[in-house]
Amino acid sequence: MKTILIFVSYYYPGYLSGGIARSIQNSCDWLGNEFRFLIVTLDRDLCSRVPYPGVLYDRWIPLGHTLVRYLGPHQLSFNHLQSIVSETPHDVLHLNSFFDPIFTVRLLLLLRLRRITTPYVLLSPRGEFGWGSLSLKYYKKRLYIELARIAGLFHHIYWHVSSPLEAQDLRNTIPVVPTKVLTALDLPAKVSTSNLHPYQACHRLKVVYLARITREKNLDGTLRLLMGVTMPVVFDIVGPQEDAKYWSECATLLHALPDNIQATYLGTIPPSQVFSTLAEYDLLFLPSHGENFGHVIAEALSVGTRVLISTLTPWHSLEEDGLGWDVDLTDTYRFAEIINTLATVAPEERAALRPVVREQAFRRIFDPAVLDSNRNLYTSL
Repeated sequence: MKTILIFVSYYYPGYLSGGIARSIQNSCDWLGNEFRFLIVTLDRDLCSRVPYPGVLYDRWIPLGHTLVRYLGPHQLSFNHLQSIVSETPHDVLHLNSFFDPIFTVRLLLLLRLRRITTPYVLLSPRGEFGWGSLSLKYYKKRLYIELARIAGLFHHIYWHVSSPLEAQDLRNTIPVVPTKVLTALDLPAKVSTSNLHPYQACHRLKVVYLARITREKNLDGTLRLLMGVTMPVVFDIVGPQEDAKYWSECATLLHALPDNIQATYLGTIPPSQVFSTLAEYDLLFLPSHGENFGHVIAEALSVGTRVLISTLTPWHSLEEDGLGWDVDLTDTYRFAEIINTLATVAPEERAALRPVVREQAFRRIFDPAVLDSNRNLYTSL
């Protein structure tokens, strides 16, 4: 059985960092009987100065199908990271961000200086080369990419991308060897929806934005698109605020929405409540600037909630399958038109569609070929 040593900044019980932790957990849940997963992560959640309650530092702790090792701020030195890698037998070193200054940059430098060795390095950029993400602090990122290229940090790296779109983003940003790029769509959560509360149809269309509140997730654009909606709609925002200045911009737009939009910010929810929360709504509205996978999209569809998203995700041809709509961000009229039309549908008709959405989503989400491609990430190395 191969051992996969994973470094990622944030992992469970944290959840504020979004999809990366979910991608890793889902992989471990699906493949935990075939591979031995060891995860090294920080002792606290994104933007938190407080460690997880009762955390045991710097030792392997069972968590689900993995062993997890939590590190405090005082345990992130080059020497300590070197010790962890050197003292932990493994077959693949799996890094989960290209720009992570600690769990990627430091480890790549240690490899380049030959202070650590590893059979294979697999690096998952997790959508960081998509323009929606790359454009933030662009010049600083371009400088690092060039310095890393000159320093030879890309040597011997195998790259994991989630889609042909992400592969193209990677090639547009970094000169990579095509044979070292492995494609595997992220795996969905293994979850039973049998214990969800029954959907309660509401006279008003219920719409939810559920994501991190960041510029790349485009909450400001979401609110601007809602300005064109004329029908009565309930719109709830769920997700952590990561940037006070950006949230201030969004709050201004939120208060400027017309009276027919009943809008509320509900704060954050833990992962255990995501499915039940999504099941309460008629539509997930997430016209983001890009998604590497979009776990919340899969989660919404799996409980029968249709989605209205941008074309900048791996989720395409949704309308053909009756799962929702993927619309170009420049087509602002189309977004409002879809919501206005949905709001005229009788509640009982919206409720009747949900089992159909779940059934069709199951065929798309739980594709055995996706599981095989994720297995191949490790067996091919």
